[in-house]
Amino acid sequence: MDEIKKVIEKNLEKSKEFLKELIKFESISGRGEEKIQEFIYEEFKNFGDCKLVQIDHEIKKDPEYTFGDVEYDYRKRKNLCLEIGDGNNYTLILNTHSDVVPAYNWEKAFLPEEKDGYIYGRGACDAKGQIATIYLVLMSLKNLNKKISGKLIVEIVIEEEVGGNGSLSLIRQGYKGDGVIVLEPTELKITPSNRGAVWFKLELFGKSVHMGKIWEGVNAIEKFCYLYSKLKQFEKKLIEESKNVPLFEKFKQPVQLNFGTIKGEGWPSMVCGKVEVEGGIGFLPNKTLNEIKYEFENVIENCQDDWILSNYKLSFHKLHNDSYSIPADHILVKTVEKACIELGHQPVIEGFIASCDARLFNKVGNMPVIVFGPGLLDDAHSDHEKIKIEDIKKAGEILLRTILNLMEGKK
Repeated sequence: MDEIKKVIEKNLEKSKEFLKELIKFESISGRGEEKIQEFIYEEFKNFGDCKLVQIDHEIKKDPEYTFGDVEYDYRKRKNLCLEIGDGNNYTLILNTHSDVVPAYNWEKAFLPEEKDGYIYGRGACDAKGQIATIYLVLMSLKNLNKKISGKLIVEIVIEEEVGGNGSLSLIRQGYKGDGVIVLEPTELKITPSNRGAVWFKLELFGKSVHMGKIWEGVNAIEKFCYLYSKLKQFEKKLIEESKNVPLFEKFKQPVQLNFGTIKGEGWPSMVCGKVEVEGGIGFLPNKTLNEIKYEFENVIENCQDDWILSNYKLSFHKLHNDSYSIPADHILVKTVEKACIELGHQPVIEGFIASCDARLFNKVGNMPVIVFGPGLLDDAHSDHEKIKIEDIKKAGEILLRTILNLMEGKK
């Protein structure tokens, strides 16, 4: 067993216990991150220059800012940044998030459980298991006592689950890297290409009258039914145009138009006067976010219904994650691939079918970025969320080897 394997093995147990402590925090996105960030800071400050970084409230004016259902202030909720090294060579950013989605139907979501080689709990793989993986890397790097010729920046951010405002803030504040690895559950696959996703709200206004005079009204529900078929035709076109996009060929339907909620305004004996539909569009790097928005609205504008054209409102005020892609032979990809081979893990390179903060580093920060980490995407946000302890160990070793290879010039 070589030195790297030994030090990873030595620190795995402490990393596992750290994850259990993280799961106990009900760090719901947008309102519960303060205490967990302070807890992580107390551990991470032992590894280098660590600070809790204030988010400027003015970030809400940024065009890339994502609004949630409820807006909370940033006076107490902060990002965490740790810097190690002299910055004279390669600067690598490891980024992940401490916020989680709610656990509506899981009473023991914040009571970690270890069973059959897995740790269960909300955030186990998305993304507290990723934080525990970084913790394993930091402990092991310190134990190796190697001075890296470069800089390692670790970012534990807030508000990833509502669109990435934490990462956006750090990018705007000038945190830059030659490469970025965003830790999310990829099953240890290397993903240099990321699907995009945008949420929409479509409001259609009718004319409400008593059903006894139905001929005098305009039913907003019926107008949406007319529009629905045209929007589904747009989905078929989008799917056809996105066939064989590199790294996404294996997925059954990597692009989609989804209608998530629909609300009608009125009374059973009244013609519906308003319909509000919310949904999402998933798209691949062959399309940009702006192209998707334009094409979606263009369907409505060409629907050939004068009433709809004069009585609709479309907005994209919530999640708006762009797609991105970097070359599969980029130095960052090849270095992680090499680290996998050194471990004895067969590297797999493919697209990431969920959207995450990675696109901000690429599209806003102009940095090369990949998504990588332990855990299964199917487990994220579920009422059985879990992560395999062995995969945390593997991911930790791959990342540690990647850091050393980048910083020591073994590229």
